[in-house]
Amino acid sequence: MDSFYKSLNPEQSAQAFRNEYDFDSPSSIDFDILVERLRDLKQGRKAEIPVYSFEKHQRVEKTTTIYSCHVLILEGIFALYDPRVLELLDMKIFVDTDVDVCLARRLARDIKYRGRDIHGAIKQWSTFVKPNFELYVEPQKKNADIMVPRGIENSIAIDMIVKHIQRALLSKSDEHIKTLQALGQGYDADEPLPANVKVLKDTPQLRAMHTILHDEETTREDFVFYFDRLATLLVERGSDHLAFKPKEVVTPQGITYAGLELSKDVSAVVILRSGGTLEVGLRRVVPDARIGRLLIQSNARTGEPELHYLNLPSSLSKDSVLVLDPQVATGAGALMAVTVLKDHGVEEERIVFVTYLASLGGLRRLTKVFPKLKIIVGKIQEEFERRWIDERYFGS
Repeated sequence: MDSFYKSLNPEQSAQAFRNEYDFDSPSSIDFDILVERLRDLKQGRKAEIPVYSFEKHQRVEKTTTIYSCHVLILEGIFALYDPRVLELLDMKIFVDTDVDVCLARRLARDIKYRGRDIHGAIKQWSTFVKPNFELYVEPQKKNADIMVPRGIENSIAIDMIVKHIQRALLSKSDEHIKTLQALGQGYDADEPLPANVKVLKDTPQLRAMHTILHDEETTREDFVFYFDRLATLLVERGSDHLAFKPKEVVTPQGITYAGLELSKDVSAVVILRSGGTLEVGLRRVVPDARIGRLLIQSNARTGEPELHYLNLPSSLSKDSVLVLDPQVATGAGALMAVTVLKDHGVEEERIVFVTYLASLGGLRRLTKVFPKLKIIVGKIQEEFERRWIDERYFGS
């Protein structure tokens, strides 16, 4: 909650530098922004978390982007104070610690990390911290589901909390899997895929490349060569669905040619690490594309996708966007990737998802959730199989 301290006006800032501003009153916290961000995270959206500088006593311009996750911990002396926050919490914990321990930790933190001297830290403790604890913090005990005296030393209470969270996660995972299964239902087995799913034409040349890539006897060198060829075909087909506008040029023979040019810049988002197998094809077709990366991995125990890393181009919300991922199995990772892009302002119809192998169920889920998404596929499989392309391509 320290991220949500209000910015100070000049007079308040001067008080803060004299250690005379009350940071230990609920009025110092921007609860409106806190509640808004918590609601975003509870609803599966990204949230921009403010960054507060205690050396400057102001918020800085940059923010920290976080996404909804399996376990979100809100920590702070007023975490159980605001009724709107209490409504959003699934478990409310009050950690009770001896006052002398609190003072020692406070002095160590303020002096080491917040640029304060010992006299200023003690002044704040006696003037604001201790009185406000008795006035505002201690009464929050009544809002707690669990009291943890002695903090980290209380292994019994900690074990009870861990087991409760594990049960909640297991229930959440079951609901997630049922939702994924439901997304793939409700279709006639013979019903064709939507028109926005484009499969490479099944030519003898393409079938020969499929054969080489699926043959376990194929050397890594041959696998990389033929997969790069196929990646180029996939990205070329995907580029057909980018935004173009008319352009006339004059040929060396003095003839006017009515052609086309891209009407928007192109960003490509690579799903790590497997999406890197399509980058050679991308560079051959769209060499000046801005490249961003997402790391989405499925939890080995639950099968749920988890976002571990993102680095996206700043122009993403204005560009045409290619998403590169060579395999779509259940579709869970692809669903999260497109959701992340939409959260960053990319309109669904501007996204072209490029993949080599896709299961029929995964494609149905993807198109059911995102009906305007354009999908380029090299080969469709009736059943899904584990990811193997990146292992063959990168050699590990």
